Amino acid sequence: MEAVRTVLEKAGYHPTEVTLGQALLEEDTPADLAAVAPLLREAGFDVLMGRAEQMTEQIKAALGEYLEHLRTARMPLTTSAFLTDRFAATYSHLSKVFSRTANLTIEKYLIRLKIERVKEMLSYGEMTLSEIADHMRYSSGQHLSNQFRQVTGYSVSEFRRELLPKRIALDQLA
Repeated sequence: MEAVRTVLEKAGYHPTEVTLGQALLEEDTPADLAAVAPLLREAGFDVLMGRAEQMTEQIKAALGEYLEHLRTARMPLTTSAFLTDRFAATYSHLSKVFSRTANLTIEKYLIRLKIERVKEMLSYGEMTLSEIADHMRYSSGQHLSNQFRQVTGYSVSEFRRELLPKRIALDQLA
């Protein structure tokens, strides 16, 4: 907290209170976040510009948790039910805030998260595509394969061919 206070003071502001995720200033006019943000980033802090951005980051974190929910729940909730339970807001509201702030839909973001997880699982080489599809709650290996190509631009086989030599080389170093 003191590091944030120091950065704000160097920028000419007078913080009265600095807590996790928030700084209160003596000034009546709002801080010029465009000028302060680079200084805070340089000091190792992420800057969220407003409530919409904060909510978007919280939704992203919740979607990461949702992937684990999908994997472990016997009867998993839908994405919308999971998020509305988590945020006590309508899915429509969450979706609008997220889309405006992240410039993509919640669904597309979730698909990207899932594909990143699939890439990780493929890199381990311990599961077949069908097993991965089941694990990630895809309706079929083909559905996963199609979505993988849409997101990454290449097939699962192409991904494996590109990754496998790197993995072998790393294995030989150990």
